[in-house]
Amino acid sequence: MQIAPSVLAADFTKLGQEIQRVSGADYLHLDIMDGHFVPNISYGPGVVAALRPLTSLPFDVHLMLDHPLEYVPAFLKAGADLITFHVECKDPIDETLAAIHNGGAKAGLVLKPATPAEALWPWLDKIDLAMVMTVEPGFGGQSFMEPMMDKVREIKKKAPSLLVEADGGINDTTIQLCAEAGVDICVAGTGVFRAENAEEALKQLQSWGND
Repeated sequence: MQIAPSVLAADFTKLGQEIQRVSGADYLHLDIMDGHFVPNISYGPGVVAALRPLTSLPFDVHLMLDHPLEYVPAFLKAGADLITFHVECKDPIDETLAAIHNGGAKAGLVLKPATPAEALWPWLDKIDLAMVMTVEPGFGGQSFMEPMMDKVREIKKKAPSLLVEADGGINDTTIQLCAEAGVDICVAGTGVFRAENAEEALKQLQSWGND
């Protein structure tokens, strides 16, 4: 299992040290919130750019924005390797995917819990990854929604080779459900950054294989 620790759960008073704690991760997950698409506000491209020299981990940037398209260039410049945005956003999806790909990054679409898997079908041949939210986006520390695993199975049945990422409430207990459903990448925030030993927590999560 690939693990993407979510910086949202890190100690923001010492972000540089926190990033070093998760050097064994597969990605670094960066949640970008605008206060409109979701009620919370997190941080912008300046923070992402400041973190870029501190690690060689691929940056998995999750745009929880009404209008992701206008911010794609800034996050590409800041060092994003993968940019995901929501199928429920207000911008043209094809144009936004093209902007990400033309900028040299991989692109993915995200589904809120209430959005069915079928919402992805028109873009399956244009995305590198699908992300299934297993909590309501906007805040960390929520409980994992197990029924979302049915959505993962639907996506894997329709597009077996497409990478599927799950985000929200994933820890050393709920990751088993993700592995059984066929999830490839798990975002883990509190399960890693709030652990006494982040390195050991990461290894434990990564040890889960897909069935």
